[in-house]
Amino acid sequence: MRNAVDAVLEASVVGSFTKLGPWVRRRLYHWDAEPVATMQGRTVVISGATSGLGRECARALVRAGASLDIIARNASKAAELRAELQPLASAGASIDVVIADTGDLPAMRAAAATLASRHATIDVLIHNAGALDATFGLSPDGIEQTLASHVIGPLAMTELLVPQLRAAGTLASPARVLWVSSGGMYVEPLDVATLQMTAANYDGTRAYARAKRAQVTLTEMLAARYHADNIVVHAMHPGWADTPGVARSLPTFRRWVGPMLRDPAAGAETLTWLASSMGEPIQCTGQFWLDRRVRRTHRNSTTRRSDTADERAKLWDYVHALATQS
Repeated sequence: MRNAVDAVLEASVVGSFTKLGPWVRRRLYHWDAEPVATMQGRTVVISGATSGLGRECARALVRAGASLDIIARNASKAAELRAELQPLASAGASIDVVIADTGDLPAMRAAAATLASRHATIDVLIHNAGALDATFGLSPDGIEQTLASHVIGPLAMTELLVPQLRAAGTLASPARVLWVSSGGMYVEPLDVATLQMTAANYDGTRAYARAKRAQVTLTEMLAARYHADNIVVHAMHPGWADTPGVARSLPTFRRWVGPMLRDPAAGAETLTWLASSMGEPIQCTGQFWLDRRVRRTHRNSTTRRSDTADERAKLWDYVHALATQS
């Protein structure tokens, strides 16, 4: 019966993505019986933690005992967050900052080198940073900014930190790479030829959705790539959450949905669970989650037909070439 209720919610979209979703599912699946697991002795790297979902996740993981490295582009905001989190840290746990824009490849490579020098092992790598940009822009490497910051920079860092993730992972407790995607990806097919938009055809909402589709597809591909290394890879979407990014980029949507938006803590709940739980998240890999449940990655036949082995191979070749360019 509870799975039937969940399925009805998911099919409705509005019931699933708004604050109604976690309110019902918390009771259906007894989330409170599985609080945030201890993170004592574990190292987490997270981007985009100075506001919104990332900030809520960072707070929860530090409270659970994790050592945390924050990847941020704004040094003053990062310092403010570090000062806020430090009193919550357990004895022996560290809170550190690395300044880097996720869309800047040299900065992300330098950040990965800094992290590798700090930590022999990294237990969890969370790619949360990103924004929906209304205007076209290029990264310092000449890549459309949305694709650069959501896909290319994070992929480059992931590949560079595989030795630390591999060293942390065991069969019983694999390391984790987590991507924060968006339900917006449901409206865009996998089409490598249109993944990187130009100034002439730029649409911020579509660029964002296409990058999020790429993240979810890469999650499945990286899961297969890292499986033998005891590294699991998952993507999730937070539903419709009231974050500073939504207020800035989607003001009309925010006014329309209004009080039905999830608060940031509800949006981040599944991300925190994926990072900490010793249950289902480490018993599988390559999945897409909402509210602690695996979700389908396609809602219509158009996007499903686009997701071919050939298009996936093109995606990997394209993004990997950009991520490893000199």
